[in-house]
Amino acid sequence: MATTSYWLEEPAQPFAAPAASGHVDVAVIGGGVTGCSCALTLARHGVSVGLYEARTVAGGASGRNGGFALGGSAEPYDLARERLGRETAYDLWVLTQQTLDRLADLAGDAFRRVGSLRLAADCAEREALEREWAALREDGLAVEWVDELAAPLDALSVGAILHPLDGALHPVRWVRRLASLAAAAGAELVEGVRVEIENVDADAVIVAVDGATSAVLPELARVLWPVRGQVLVTEPLRERLFPRPHYARGGYDYWQQLPDERLLVGGRRDTSAEAENTADDGTTTSAIQAQLESLAVALVDRLPAVTHRWSGVWGTTPDLLPLVGRVPGRDRVWISGGYAGHGNVLGLACGDAVARAVLGEPSREIALFDPARFIHGDGR
Repeated sequence: MATTSYWLEEPAQPFAAPAASGHVDVAVIGGGVTGCSCALTLARHGVSVGLYEARTVAGGASGRNGGFALGGSAEPYDLARERLGRETAYDLWVLTQQTLDRLADLAGDAFRRVGSLRLAADCAEREALEREWAALREDGLAVEWVDELAAPLDALSVGAILHPLDGALHPVRWVRRLASLAAAAGAELVEGVRVEIENVDADAVIVAVDGATSAVLPELARVLWPVRGQVLVTEPLRERLFPRPHYARGGYDYWQQLPDERLLVGGRRDTSAEAENTADDGTTTSAIQAQLESLAVALVDRLPAVTHRWSGVWGTTPDLLPLVGRVPGRDRVWISGGYAGHGNVLGLACGDAVARAVLGEPSREIALFDPARFIHGDGR
């Protein structure tokens, strides 16, 4: 089934035709949130930068996700503390909270800071959420426990944690604004052009295509692979039932109600998880779409008319942490990708981080994301 993203239907002015391309200091491949974040940081530091996007800005995963802006990473905070160490897990969480603050400053009405609710579908998940809630509270991070849930959530959940600093995005509007800021700072944005690393006339090249990384850097296919997520959007509901983004079943179910009262429902990837390890973002499957319709019925007790169905592809890694840094064996090539579905926030943070590393100002956090951790057998 062919797909159309609700987000990508918003009209947009194309970026000005670029000047005749020549040598640039840094070339960025990919016009999603990561690439635009890279370009903005580089341009504001006076570096000549060319950004090349094969589709349109935000035409890939940045325009095909569920519009969630979440702190943290894909790994629950308590498990991250055990695996990475308390200080590192804390620093990673704080990085994403600071990035949410930056996003709020830059995004305007593309971002609504309404919090997010992570729901426990059963007693085992409730116990897991209680452990994560306790760890977050112990480390002084913003989180609230919620026992009393209004209908229809009371029938679907046995408890929840509220992350009050999270929010909801119009991701295409947000990324196009980020791109406009980069262009205003002097970056040259080229849409509809697919480039090869070997043919780019630049001192450094940053690959910022997330789930499509293996097509550009085949040597990283073992440690950064694509995962597809599917979504549907319905006609507007008669009332506002869901004021913030919701996650359940460990992230396999997610939904939010958009400002125009439409219901966005995504997930159910576990219906056919192996088949969803694909870079194909142009189609949906009947099996998962049927499951998403069932989730919509569970949420509102009927199936509203479905107006949009689409899929998007993100990149993931063995340890659920991004790859950010110089690509081993390629002196001038850098990578930022592999956000395990948390790219709306981590993409902004890591795009800035890899740009600063190229400029010779590596952040402390970037060492955690170094691609060499897998090459050297460290991959914690």
